[in-house]
Parts: sequence; C-alpha cells; structure tokens
Amino acid sequence: MQTVTVGLGERSYPIFIGSKLSYGEHVRDALPKVTDLMVVSNDTVAPLYLNSVKVSLEAAGFKVSECILKDGEKYKTADSWMQILTALLEHDFGRDGALVALGGGVVGDMTGFAAACYERGVPYVQIPTTLLAMVDSSVGGKTAINHPLGKNMIGAFWQPKAVIASLDALKTLPPRELSAGMGEVVKTGIIYDGEFFSWLEQHAQKVFEHDQAVLEHIVRRCCEIKAEVVGKDEQEHGLRAILNLGHTFGHALEAYLGFGTWLHGEAVGLGLVIAAALARSRNLIGDDDFRRIRDLTERCRLPVKIPDQMQPEDFLRLMRHDKKVRRGVIRYVLPQKIGAAGLYTDVSDQEVSGLIAEFKEAQRG
Repeated sequence: MQTVTVGLGERSYPIFIGSKLSYGEHVRDALPKVTDLMVVSNDTVAPLYLNSVKVSLEAAGFKVSECILKDGEKYKTADSWMQILTALLEHDFGRDGALVALGGGVVGDMTGFAAACYERGVPYVQIPTTLLAMVDSSVGGKTAINHPLGKNMIGAFWQPKAVIASLDALKTLPPRELSAGMGEVVKTGIIYDGEFFSWLEQHAQKVFEHDQAVLEHIVRRCCEIKAEVVGKDEQEHGLRAILNLGHTFGHALEAYLGFGTWLHGEAVGLGLVIAAALARSRNLIGDDDFRRIRDLTERCRLPVKIPDQMQPEDFLRLMRHDKKVRRGVIRYVLPQKIGAAGLYTDVSDQEVSGLIAEFKEAQRG
C-alpha cells in the first residue's frame, strides 16, 4: 500500500492506494467518533462491491445504511442528490453520522455535495471504483451536480476525510471506462510532469492489460500531482485552474451530445487535443508536441475527432455556461509545453471559431 497526503492543515487527509485494502480500518481511522454511515453507490457498482464493503465497515464497529442511485452521468441531477438527502433524513442521520461514496466520479461528486449540504456539513469518505475517480475526481474536494445548461454548475468545495483507492476494483472495469480514466491521466502529464507523459507513451497499452504495477504508478503519480496542486490552491484562485486543461471544450461536448452519451474522460480526451491545437496555433507549442498529445490520446482509445454535427457556434454557446467564465470572458487552459500549462483570457471567439472549423476540415481530409 502507498499513501499520499493532501496537505490542507487541519483538514489534511490521506489517499490510500493498493490492493486488498481494509475499508473498515481506514474509515475508522478517518472517522474515529462516527457510528452511523450511509454508503452511497449505484446499481452497477453496488452488486459488485457493496456487500464486502459493508462487512468490512460493520467489522470496524459502524452501523451501515445504504442509498443506491441509478448509474450514469445523466443521473447526476438534483433529483439524485435529493435522493441521498432523503435517505439521510429517513434514517435519522445527525451531524455525528457520515457518508461513504462507493463508485465513480458521479457517485463521488453527488455524495460529497450531499455531505456538504446536509445539516450544513457532515464528513464523508471516498471509495473510488473507476480509474477516473481514483486519479482525479475523488481527490480535491470538488463536489457538484449537473444542470441542463452546464456541467457541475451547482456544488461546493467539501474535502473528504480520506480516499481509499483499491486497485482491485479496476479488474472489473470495462475497457471504455479505463480509456475514460486515461483522459485525466494524459492531462496530468501535459500540465505538470513531462517525464510522466513520456512514461505514459511507453506504458499506456499496459493499462488495458490490467498491469497492476502500471496502474498503481499511474494512480499514485496523479494523486501526488493533484494533492500538490490542491494543497497550494484549494479553491481554484490560481494554480488549480491548470487542472481544467481540456475541460472547457470537453464540458461543451458533454452538454451538446447529452450528459452520459460520451463519458467525461472521453470528452476531456478530445478537449485536450483541441486545446493543444489552439496552443499550436498560438505558437505556444510546436507540431511535435501537438502530435505527441494527439497520438497518446488516440492510443488511449479516446476520441480525437469532433462529432460531425457539432459546429463552432455550439462550442461557444455552451462554453459561455462553463463555471470558469469570468465577467463574460471564457478562460482557456492551454499547454505551453509537455509538462506545463497556463491560463489565457485573451482568446477571441473568432479565434476559437476559426480553429474549430479548421480542425473539422482537417479531420475530414
């Protein structure tokens, strides 16, 4: 087992990474005074893992209730969030209770947001079961639900007490979910660690062979980087914005296609390639770096082509509803080289529209 710490003073918390982890032991350490737990999962994950997690938690002295949601991004809604709150009320949870998110990024985000709001804040623990959740969404305290006009527009910063990333869960993960997780992994290398990006170029295929050593290194390195960034800028006033590379374009894709049509990591993957194309057009990166980003994204089985029906004006319209917009200005995170990124506010709509049109024309050729 490896441990990474998110350093936030008195609110610091551990991320446990490994196989055959003891859920009950780690949750008890994180929540020493809690007796009642509500495990929130979905109807895909619960049949696989809920029973073993409950047994481990009960062995650690917890009284465990459960709330099972429908699976999928399209259910990341106010109705599902309310379902969690209703379950807490029906089971008479007070501030001495806590929640456990057992699932991927959707479950983690909604559980965290419910924890942030219930009785003005109760603790929670993340048990991510997808690669994307392990490397990104379970860490950092961003919690949210979607609105039809925009992704993650309603939420709160609410840090977990611990993250327990059991690599055993990845053994049952479908290849498409592994690919989606790699969208966030590739992003991490682009924005912060060129050596890690180069390592990914050599080892990415082994992810789809379920190589445990490769997966453990990926999860650990991504958690280390995100923990460092969050520790320096918890609420995204500066540095943390680089974690949004690919997300402005990606969120527009998700909203246009309908939440859940593409997985989040798939949309981010294409968003990375579009952002890299924009960076190349501004001479921030050269052709070689652009090709490396595009090729690694494609090798991770992620989309690299814009859907035929989506037009430049669709991107611009939907990106106006992105939570990173400030005073009507869309803020773009762009790679400056492989291993570094920056935030740009001087990108015009005409520049983006032209780039998207050129991108679509090139992919037709």
